[in-house]
Amino acid sequence: MSERPKIVVDENMPAVERLWGDSAEIDRWPGRSLRREHLEGADALLVRSVTRVDRDLLDNTSVRFVGTATIGTDHLDIEWLEQQGVQWASAPGCNADAVVDYVLSALWQLAREDGWDPLAQTVGVVGAGNVGGRLVARLKALGMETRVCDPPRAQRENDDSFVDIDRLLSEVDVVCLHTPLTVEGAWPTRHLLDARRLARLKPGAVVINAGRGPVIDNGALLDIARQRPDLSLVMDVWEHEPAVDPALAQHCRIATPHIAGYSLDGKIRGSWMLYQAYCRWLGVDACRSLASVLPPPAVAGLELAAGFDPADAMRLVYDPFRDDRQLRKTLNRTDPEQRAAFDLLRRHYPVRREFSSLLLQGRFDPGMMAQLSGLGFRVSGTEAPE
Repeated sequence: MSERPKIVVDENMPAVERLWGDSAEIDRWPGRSLRREHLEGADALLVRSVTRVDRDLLDNTSVRFVGTATIGTDHLDIEWLEQQGVQWASAPGCNADAVVDYVLSALWQLAREDGWDPLAQTVGVVGAGNVGGRLVARLKALGMETRVCDPPRAQRENDDSFVDIDRLLSEVDVVCLHTPLTVEGAWPTRHLLDARRLARLKPGAVVINAGRGPVIDNGALLDIARQRPDLSLVMDVWEHEPAVDPALAQHCRIATPHIAGYSLDGKIRGSWMLYQAYCRWLGVDACRSLASVLPPPAVAGLELAAGFDPADAMRLVYDPFRDDRQLRKTLNRTDPEQRAAFDLLRRHYPVRREFSSLLLQGRFDPGMMAQLSGLGFRVSGTEAPE
């Protein structure tokens, strides 16, 4: 490795220059169009989920470290990287809270529009890893009834509290998908929700996919959406993205361009976790803290009056309908233009913070205080009588 290493970076990764400072040469490229020729002389590569990292990309390059600022690693050919002696790192949990914020925001906004109580819903979580596990924890903190399907965990932990996917789909009001995308092994997740399983959804069910697009057969989902207008679909990921089926999007209550985890907190945390892994690989001290590169939020606190709706505080931090409107503007374009617009929405995504960045103050009854804390806000105030 040269005295001042060269690091090729996805153009959408924040804070890389601040984290590495002058210790490395940073060369940025669009992640989806990254090619081998862009890696000439590179010692390290930092990507997000849109870049497939395998032999086709890295063979005969000087890259010896690969980091992905994402929870998932299905876009990395880990077996090949390890065979070649290329060190790799991911950022598990970096944007998990952002995805949970997205799911809860969508659920509370739909509840307000349709006039039902979100706390009274039974929620099924498919995949209880970094994201799904945190979602389950928040749902339980809110006192909500849950069903959890995660066959690998159920087997590993010998835990009979997990349920199978068919039972979950037939019992819950809300289905949240947070599995990795796998096509082999004992529990493949590609098209986990196919036509047969989609038919098991309860009347009026809400389906939220903020995991991997191909976990749902999008063609089958469109068919059942046409047959069952009672269903509410929230789709952040798509089977053939950056292509989005306009017909399917038309049947979605909320349709967004794979940005559920796109909080500034999560993105910077992902970069910082790779910075730490890179320093460990080199055997040097990581001298920059997360706090040193995370800016203060534009709105740090809010004083709430009696009778407020928690959905208002949630929407102040994150409004899923804003992202929905932006995506829908792109769906009447030609296929190449729509694909490019999808990536532009991600590339130029506005600053978004997490619920935990906002301090809510006021006089709260015990139930409301518990709800706000369960949602993920910081809460400070006196208890009002119920």
